[in-house]
Amino acid sequence: MRNTAKLTTAVLAAGALTFGLSACGSGSSSSSHDYSGPLVVAASPTPHAEILDFVKKNLAKKAGLDLEVKEFTDYIAPNTATEDGSVDANYFQNQPYLDDFNKKRGTHIVPVVTVHLEPLGLYSHKVKKADALKSGATVAVPNDAVNEGRALKLLADNGLITLKSGAGDEATTQDIAKNPKHLQFKEVEAAQTPRSLDDVDAAVVNGNYAISAGLKPAKDAILLESTKNNPYANFLAVKKGNENDPRVKKLAKLLVSPEVRKFIEDKYQGSVLPVTQG
Repeated sequence: MRNTAKLTTAVLAAGALTFGLSACGSGSSSSSHDYSGPLVVAASPTPHAEILDFVKKNLAKKAGLDLEVKEFTDYIAPNTATEDGSVDANYFQNQPYLDDFNKKRGTHIVPVVTVHLEPLGLYSHKVKKADALKSGATVAVPNDAVNEGRALKLLADNGLITLKSGAGDEATTQDIAKNPKHLQFKEVEAAQTPRSLDDVDAAVVNGNYAISAGLKPAKDAILLESTKNNPYANFLAVKKGNENDPRVKKLAKLLVSPEVRKFIEDKYQGSVLPVTQG
């Protein structure tokens, strides 16, 4: 049985409210933080919580780490909960997303150790190849700034669209310079992109949500993001000032251990890729 705590929408909303009330007084350090209890880590269910569960069940006790995993199904609450101290750390995001989040929300979250990459993919229930998409086809893309830009870059890298010069990580559909197939874009919450596949011609889906929906990125994606020089690897993160928490250091070391690397390789078969350290 998985020993994780699944948070309801109401709890997430309460956490967001707590953050809103406390953010004005929050600083960039947490010198008063109590390091004596269990390390509470917020994580997306797949693969992040699964990886943490492996650590908890197989490695944590020997390392002297008391680990508690809390699952979140969105990309906002884990950072707000880390900022306000509801959790000690989180594991779900990449650097471009965190940079955008900190800038827009005034948070002070920093990465600790990079663990894995989930390649972004284009999926379809209607065609087997991207070039088979018909003129005017509808494509669902994530609606948050970084993931939408990442999705459009995937399409641009594979010749379906051309982005304007200078369009960066936060590119939107307004930054499309050429659209030879006259694709129509439907912006939806990242977690909903797999569910949209029956309603659109194709959807760009984040790796963790693809896996949760039973998709196998390495086999099912009709386009898959390249891992070469990819800035979107996922990492363990904390509020600035907590990087030296001895519990965080223990977890960081375990997450890049040979045992975790093998677990990722065996379980996900190329749909999640461990990141080489060094």
